[in-house]
Amino acid sequence: DVQLQASGGGLVQAGGSLRLSCAASGFTFDDYAIGWFRQAPGREREGVSCISSSDGSTYYADSVKGRFTISSDNAKNTVYLQMNSLKPEDTAVYYCVTDKRPSMCLSLLVYPHPDVYDYWGHGTQVTVSS
Repeated sequence: DVQLQASGGGLVQAGGSLRLSCAASGFTFDDYAIGWFRQAPGREREGVSCISSSDGSTYYADSVKGRFTISSDNAKNTVYLQMNSLKPEDTAVYYCVTDKRPSMCLSLLVYPHPDVYDYWGHGTQVTVSS
């Protein structure tokens, strides 16, 4: 079974950093794209970032570009989201998702809904205080 386990969330002051991890199992990691979206109360889902495990291409929402970095460790079947210079508006539950379609990364950033990904895991809460 495909499983995604997100971790690394927490409470941090504005300007601080967190690193989220998404540990994947049950599928051939190299064949999939893995990304993150976030959901805050009263706000629309927002696609945050995505990486193609096959060629390492990375994608970012404009709101996080220059502050967040996505990377993957294919040997550990884990994707990381390094979040620096955090802002209160980054507060949300962060979910990692995966799909075999190469188009998932581009789709996720504009339409982060289950139509564009096959699997997702439980989220991890990120809270940034001002």
